[in-house]
Amino acid sequence: MTHTVSIADLMTRSGVAFGTSGARGLFTAMTDEVCFAYTQAFLQHLSSIGQFAPRSHVAIAGDLRPSSPRIMAACATAIEHMGGVVDNCGFVPSPAVAGYGFARGIPSLMVTGSHIPDDRNGIKFNCTDGEVLKNDEQGIRAQSVDLPDLFDREGMLKAAQALPPVIDVATAYMARYVDYFGGDALSGLTLGIYQHSAVGRDIVTQIVTALGGTAVALGRAEKFIPVDTEAVRPEDQALAKQWAAEHGLDAILSTDGDSDRPLLADETGVWMRGDVLGILCARALGIKAVATPVSCNSAVELSGLFDAVRRTRIGSPFVIEAMNALADEGQVTVCGYEANGGFLLASPVTAEGRTLGALPTRDAVLPMLATLVDARRQGVTLSALQAQLPGRYTFSERLQDYPTAQSQALIAHLEEGNEAEVLARLTAMFGAVAGEADGIDTTDGLRIHFAGGDIIHLRPSGNAPELRCYTESDTAERAAAINAKALGIVRETVIG
Repeated sequence: MTHTVSIADLMTRSGVAFGTSGARGLFTAMTDEVCFAYTQAFLQHLSSIGQFAPRSHVAIAGDLRPSSPRIMAACATAIEHMGGVVDNCGFVPSPAVAGYGFARGIPSLMVTGSHIPDDRNGIKFNCTDGEVLKNDEQGIRAQSVDLPDLFDREGMLKAAQALPPVIDVATAYMARYVDYFGGDALSGLTLGIYQHSAVGRDIVTQIVTALGGTAVALGRAEKFIPVDTEAVRPEDQALAKQWAAEHGLDAILSTDGDSDRPLLADETGVWMRGDVLGILCARALGIKAVATPVSCNSAVELSGLFDAVRRTRIGSPFVIEAMNALADEGQVTVCGYEANGGFLLASPVTAEGRTLGALPTRDAVLPMLATLVDARRQGVTLSALQAQLPGRYTFSERLQDYPTAQSQALIAHLEEGNEAEVLARLTAMFGAVAGEADGIDTTDGLRIHFAGGDIIHLRPSGNAPELRCYTESDTAERAAAINAKALGIVRETVIG
């Protein structure tokens, strides 16, 4: 006995919809039935483009939030129902399971809510050769699935599905970096590992040790902590400074929940911005062409380090599309990075006879390692390495529990009218903070340029009820101050 469900209708009905990083929603809304249906639709779409057939293997993994094992089991049940074979990769970083799938030409999925609180979760889907892009998302959304009679009235599996034994993918993921950088690449460095509840916490610690560094484990937590690499919590800022002083650290390494976004602090315990880390990593690897979202630091252009810089909408699918376009245009070495620090390597890179293969999905480990190795090679601290770039500083924060509809209404109001009217409205709203508005960019959200060089960028989050605010200025302190004031103004603004 089956019943047919439209995925487009299910997205609306369940509240579990696609954002910039896959399907996400409250874990209570992500019932076994919803997760089963999404996985079935994903595989049906892959079947239509020749990437899945009965007896095909599909890799799955998850992060450490409490709801992940249940959702993994529901996804595994769907894979087996479709005639697939489940490769259970256990609890490993998103780039580890994705890389395992890419290397074998099989689909993969990661159960994770990334950095958002553990009352939510999500599923990231990967095709056989790369992340799900926007055309794939549309293909999944267009599916209708025939759901079997496996679920109770609450949408939960009547009989729990046991996952197959775990396949070791961590060893190959670690070897990727140890083989490329070499066993003494971090020799002489004392590096803190802020472990919290990141799924890659032990892997990062082991990589640092394997590269010759002294690893100091810090802040391990059994309860899930939503570490956002774009909006670092005040307590994490204070802890990093405390740890750096107490342990005499050269740096502190950490990641978000599914360990695809890095968080790297310098020797003083100040967390580096992800978009600066992306520039430093690309330079260290000798990359010539870069794709990066419009929200990222303009030092990438001002530095003159790269032959081509392509700006995109926010989200790894857009970065990947731009990377592909750069490669098609003949660029030999291509990468992408995001404001959250996630680094995507589109082409192999070679140094001293060693080659690092492409990994065109967000990764946290590479940007931290490449930057640390470069600083050690030059004999400078991380803060000194960062000072080699043009003096542009970004900051980001968010209004939480700010409904998406409210964010969209605000942006629509601010963009209403001709250019002169829009600039006048923006100057009236933010003039006391940043001066006269003299230009806008609507690539993704509303990015406002001011005559004095400051930037305020407002954007509704693609995966949570939040309004993001990105700011840029000529000092870190001013970028942070502008951000706080701009969000204060938005918070008090009533539309309609």
